Amino acid sequence: MASNPQSSSTDEFAKLTWRERISYGAGDLAQNLIFGTIGSMLLFYLTTVYGLSAAAGATIFLVVRWVNVFWDPWVGAVIDKHDFKSGKYRPYLVYAGVPLTIFSAMLFLPIDAVRGNIAYAFIAYLVTALTYSLVNIPYGALNASLTRDNDEVSTLTTVRMTEANIGNLLVYTFLPLFVQLASPDKQSKDIGFFGLHMNLGDYTSPKAGTAYFTVMAIYMVIGFAMLMFTYFGIHERVLPTKAESDNVKYSDLFAELKRNRPLLILGLFFLIGFTFMFFGNTVWPFYMQYSVGHSEWISSINLIGSIPGIFLVFLWPIVRKRIGKKQFFYIFLTLFIIGTLILYAWSLPAFKDSVALGYIGRFLQQWGITAATGYMWSLVPEVVSYGEYKSKKRVAGIINALMGLFFKIGLALGGIIPGYINAATHFDGTAKTQSAGALMGIQISMIWLPVILAVVAMFIMSRYPLSDNDVKKINLEIDQRKKAGNL
Repeated sequence: MASNPQSSSTDEFAKLTWRERISYGAGDLAQNLIFGTIGSMLLFYLTTVYGLSAAAGATIFLVVRWVNVFWDPWVGAVIDKHDFKSGKYRPYLVYAGVPLTIFSAMLFLPIDAVRGNIAYAFIAYLVTALTYSLVNIPYGALNASLTRDNDEVSTLTTVRMTEANIGNLLVYTFLPLFVQLASPDKQSKDIGFFGLHMNLGDYTSPKAGTAYFTVMAIYMVIGFAMLMFTYFGIHERVLPTKAESDNVKYSDLFAELKRNRPLLILGLFFLIGFTFMFFGNTVWPFYMQYSVGHSEWISSINLIGSIPGIFLVFLWPIVRKRIGKKQFFYIFLTLFIIGTLILYAWSLPAFKDSVALGYIGRFLQQWGITAATGYMWSLVPEVVSYGEYKSKKRVAGIINALMGLFFKIGLALGGIIPGYINAATHFDGTAKTQSAGALMGIQISMIWLPVILAVVAMFIMSRYPLSDNDVKKINLEIDQRKKAGNL
């Protein structure tokens, strides 16, 4: 690897073009298409179509995430320490993006010889997760390498989260619909959208494996195309010097956790926030299939739920400027709780057939969760700058590896805990109806644990120490140090 040249005349407070903002955001869309499909459907697929027990599926998630605990910080240190001729972080989108696309599709390989095989499911998921780190961590580091301008970072976050939520729309709304359209044993069903009927198959059937693989493979290829759009559309500006890169050590991981209090608090917020977010994503197909009993409505309900994450994202910087970053999170987490409680009411026998209640609950729930878990990415660059200010060493890769690790642990817990709850309450993936205990387990995972964790997340955010003025002062001082050669 060659040293990545960075001109001393590079404007680290650059105003980004719309092309660059959109290009960067395409990477979020790509990762949702590639890995979001896995987070949303894999446990459901493994415990219904693939034929694993709920406990086996949850254990696979658990072991893979423990491996990530050691793998991700090492990846972060490697990308901080080394450069390619074509850039520091960008090249990973190509070099790791190709195998990630292939491995992700192979998770859903529709071959009878591997169906129900725990070893295949585990190895396929492990390889996919490790490869995903080689894309996700450098991509996250790019967020802090485009500019130091705090307003630009805020705008960039708005754009990238809009694109990320377009990816969520394709994953959580259209993915189940496409899989059902491609599944066997089709029946005409009212999908809960202005009386529209479609011929939907049984996507819990063992015969639905080909449907999953076909749809997933198409999503993976589109995701890779979006990664290439990011690669060719952005410019790295805020990078460590060669001396800083040479000085990076794996132990910087522990040093950052010790001296960077904003990092630790934001990391905990990531962990809790993404845990209850992925609780909802993992359990949602189960909730619609068994608790509400209207799986044919899942795409229509999700379509309404996707509206805030695409069309109301422009409000994020406006709300933040008027009420402050902490209050921003308090408001939207409260909105999430309200929407979740409405979804609970929807599952009661008297309201199960009221599609309008599902629309309202999912809309409010998704508005709250997409805002809270989306806008917190805008805080990562300021945590990177704070670490640079304290240590005179810019380790964006390590910090993003840590943030990514908190994110992935949350993702894993969001799959592991519901899986074990399903196992403890005797969920049976081969049964068309579930016992009262299994239904209660689904309800705990979908409603009550997320509500409790949302309250915990509010408390954690109340401890975050950096104000916007603090961040501006830190970045200006770092810039003055660089100009004076005092690193």
